[in-house]
Amino acid sequence: MAEKRDFYEVLGVEKGASAEEIKRAYRKLAKKYHPDLNPGDAQAEKNFKEVNEAYGVLSDSEKRQKYDNFGHAGVDPSYGGGPGGAGYGYGSVDFGDIGDIFGSFFGGGGFGGQRRRSSAIPGDDVTTRLTLTFEEAVFGCTKKVNIVRRETCSDCSGSGAAKGSSPETCPTCHGSGRVKTVSQTVFGAISTERTCSSCNGTGKIIKDVCKTCSGNGRVRREKSISVNIPAGINNGQTVSLRGEGDHGIKGGGNGNLNIQITVRPHPIFVRRDNHIYCDVYITFIQACLGATIEIPTIDGTKEVYKIPEGTQSHTEITLKGKGVPYLNSKSRGNMYVNILVEIPKHLSQKQKEILQEFDGMTTPKAYEKNKGFWGKVKDLFK
Repeated sequence: MAEKRDFYEVLGVEKGASAEEIKRAYRKLAKKYHPDLNPGDAQAEKNFKEVNEAYGVLSDSEKRQKYDNFGHAGVDPSYGGGPGGAGYGYGSVDFGDIGDIFGSFFGGGGFGGQRRRSSAIPGDDVTTRLTLTFEEAVFGCTKKVNIVRRETCSDCSGSGAAKGSSPETCPTCHGSGRVKTVSQTVFGAISTERTCSSCNGTGKIIKDVCKTCSGNGRVRREKSISVNIPAGINNGQTVSLRGEGDHGIKGGGNGNLNIQITVRPHPIFVRRDNHIYCDVYITFIQACLGATIEIPTIDGTKEVYKIPEGTQSHTEITLKGKGVPYLNSKSRGNMYVNILVEIPKHLSQKQKEILQEFDGMTTPKAYEKNKGFWGKVKDLFK
């Protein structure tokens, strides 16, 4: 007998995983390997069965305890039945529970009989990137994005069958998508249910395949979509358009289009959350004597501001409401201006002499911070 993989390994969870973690892992893998999404893929079908087997045991607390204690021998008669009697056959998976899970993402219904699952499969999301200028992100804009998505084939209306024909009910499973067999063992009758290999679980057979989509029911098409970018969008955020992703199969809903935003840096402004920061340089003379300056804003206008005499470098000015709009709001953040005093370089001899004369005429009171600092240094080294 071929060695079976550990069920926790099959589902990709730790041995101590919670019931919710096990169910979440199962949902992901079952959709990944489902025959409807992998027509004709024998390996996917094998993986699908393996995932179902693992979930059938780990989703049942009693069976899981036997498996944790005795491994496969605790739940599979072919391994000796395990302690406590007949054990558990993999074919006896509770497909009612599994059908409920499939119903949550395939559109309802269980496996077989009255709980037969729907063949509807939702379309996948499509993800693309869009680069904006700093101003476009701040004030919002309308952009065109070009994507490639799977759309319902117009020639067969998504059925996968050629024009003038239609899929037929599978004669093997009679449209259920599942085949049930009963085996007699020393422990009694063991019922096994598996995906129908004739139709890959779809319940339908396509004899005359649509040449446009090769029987898939969907074709890849390029699409240009207009997107309204909201004011205040930030770098790394995502804009989602519902229903603009891949089309669903057999009545399944469409996926979404997710647009990941990248914002180009600005040569002057820096954004942090909804505030804008900017460095503005003034001359040494303007700092000493005071001046009226113009401060550029992201709005394209200039704010007139009076610099008081004796302004120090790194003085911060706040312009309220001149920052970035909050998403879906009329209010905006602030703009913070950092005043930097630029000390002149490459002075002429005459300029140096004037400055030396100026320095000689300056009283200590003019340099309060300088005096205070060196006073502390003097006290420190007494």
